Amino acid sequence: MNNLLRLIGRRLIALPIMAIGVTLLVFFLMSFSKVDPAYNALGEGATPEAIAEYHAEHGLDDPWPVRYVNYMGGLLHGDLGTYGAAEYSVGERVGKALPVTMQLTFIGLIIGAVVSFLLGVIAALYRDRWPDQLIRVLSIIGIATPSFWLAVLMILVFSSYLHWLPASGSLPDFFTNPGGYMARMIMPAIALAFPLTGQMTRIVRTSMVEELDKDYVKTARGGGLPERVVVGHNVLRNALITPVTTLGLKIGYLMGGAVVIEVIFNLPGMGTAILEGIQGNETMLVQGVVIVVALAFIIINIVVDMLYLLINPRIRTV
Repeated sequence: MNNLLRLIGRRLIALPIMAIGVTLLVFFLMSFSKVDPAYNALGEGATPEAIAEYHAEHGLDDPWPVRYVNYMGGLLHGDLGTYGAAEYSVGERVGKALPVTMQLTFIGLIIGAVVSFLLGVIAALYRDRWPDQLIRVLSIIGIATPSFWLAVLMILVFSSYLHWLPASGSLPDFFTNPGGYMARMIMPAIALAFPLTGQMTRIVRTSMVEELDKDYVKTARGGGLPERVVVGHNVLRNALITPVTTLGLKIGYLMGGAVVIEVIFNLPGMGTAILEGIQGNETMLVQGVVIVVALAFIIINIVVDMLYLLINPRIRTV
């Protein structure tokens, strides 16, 4: 138990260090932007006096380390700044966009986990026979297929040609219109999950094959235990530790991929918010969205890392 607490403590200590590093890097890189927020807020026809007043009011003339400290002070209080002529809140914009990105990530994760689990187990149980060969080919296709390419292909087939599923439009509320919600989200989720499914299928198969070759499985089978008991109660429990860990670490990468998929399907998530900021030269919006995505990535991976310590007792001795 003491060793487990020590390992968890290391992860918790690393969290603020990585968070500061990410915010510092993003803020430093954004400081090189040639876009002046004063012109976005006041317009191109603003007088030099108005520009100077805006700079003084928002601390834009301060050195970037000072601006970073002030920004972090606001960030700790949930203030990500403002953007646009009307000074819209970046925090409110992120608050509307982040749940959409997380929903898409979660649905893609569920699809990838379920499909890869089933295919990986079937491939391992039928090792070197035609189901295994077919699944291995499909997994290679999945790994080699870019999400954005599959997204465009699905739009052409299922939306433009067959008219089965919408590729754009508003996202209905799940609780009031679950059918419309799933119709809007299913194509982006499948496009996001497809490469993950290919990767995880191979990992599940490899882990299952290694476990099936161990002596205790041969002993259990030789003792007359039913195959469903050997596989279901023993092999799966041990074989899924590695796939579950890998799947957890993929959550952050899925979230990053969701940002791109959202733009293709015009979903109101973090990707659309970044595109909006880029097209409008809104550096504060881009900076706020990038920092929130990066922090979410770090937090998710550290939480998964700590859950792995609880799931796998063997690593606690490291």
